[in-house]
Amino acid sequence: MALSRRAFGLGLLAAAAAGTGGYLTLKDRPEFRGYLGNRAHLFGFIGGEKQAFLADPDVVGALGGYGLELDARVAGSVEMVREPALLTQKPQFLWPSSSIMVDLARKSGVSIRNDQVVLNSPIVVYTWGPVVEGLKKSGLVTVAAKGGYNQLDLKALLDAILAGKTWSDLGIDELYGRARIVSTDPNRSNSGFMFAGLVLSLMSGDVATQELLAQHGEQAKAIFRGMGLKSSSSGKLFDQYIAGGLGAEPMAVGYENQLVEWALADPARWQRVQAGTGAKPEILYPRPTVYSAHPLIVIDPAVDQLLEALTSPKLQELAWSKHGFRGPLGTVAGDADAIAGVRPAEIEAVLPMPSADVMLSLLSQLEV
Repeated sequence: MALSRRAFGLGLLAAAAAGTGGYLTLKDRPEFRGYLGNRAHLFGFIGGEKQAFLADPDVVGALGGYGLELDARVAGSVEMVREPALLTQKPQFLWPSSSIMVDLARKSGVSIRNDQVVLNSPIVVYTWGPVVEGLKKSGLVTVAAKGGYNQLDLKALLDAILAGKTWSDLGIDELYGRARIVSTDPNRSNSGFMFAGLVLSLMSGDVATQELLAQHGEQAKAIFRGMGLKSSSSGKLFDQYIAGGLGAEPMAVGYENQLVEWALADPARWQRVQAGTGAKPEILYPRPTVYSAHPLIVIDPAVDQLLEALTSPKLQELAWSKHGFRGPLGTVAGDADAIAGVRPAEIEAVLPMPSADVMLSLLSQLEV
């Protein structure tokens, strides 16, 4: 049948209307901006613990839907907000691993347009099965009534370390020599920074102030002095922990999400580890612990889109389900039972960090 001019014209009009409607639909959906050809290339620095998250193809694809491509370079959280060599590169955003870094960035003269916590992960202690069993016998580790996860009496452990107790004194005959715990360098990496604040507060009996720092700073210094050489990166220390095993790294400070992410990245490997006969990796939750909030520091207006994307339900669910990061308030974006014995839905005891001024004073002491 021949198509009349009138029918042909109506068909063109309908196609145009459909196209316009589709365009308007995409335009009104921020997660589809990228499909309209709108692309923003953003440069900034991130903590190393978020590197795998941003490299995840699902995350890259979701950000691409928002029209975002990232040049995200790894730097220590303390370094990225204080080091002129990094700040003079004019990053459009900074994504450290502690809310205190926002204050430190301001003190460094960074012009902050906006900041918002995007992810959260509590500070934990990574160890091995024999250490957990020994510390349970000595009373330093107990099982939480709610959640069934292992809680560490960190203050008692620190006191034992300061007293020169051996591993055998703590019920761990598999290890030799004095008991020790290691963290990253608090002047370079956030996990060490957060741990330093927690140690000082535990030694002080309260959230540390300048007065309490004057009284108990030497104890905190002694803990860090006994660690020896400290890694500059949370990711590097975690890799050392996994590769070195029980003898090399009996107890290492890190983020909750690191072992969760490592297990989820290769479920078959995790099953082999759990089924093996050797010492198995374990997470201890200090009681109390501190939350490592991950604020996105917006310097350039173009980064507003990145903040919108990272706080979207899709990116939040990917952060939790594939990389073990909790949401802005420490909440979870899904089920918490992917890995038995770790990542409880709620953390029972959390301590605030000391103020930025107290932490700066502590850092200056720990440099000595």
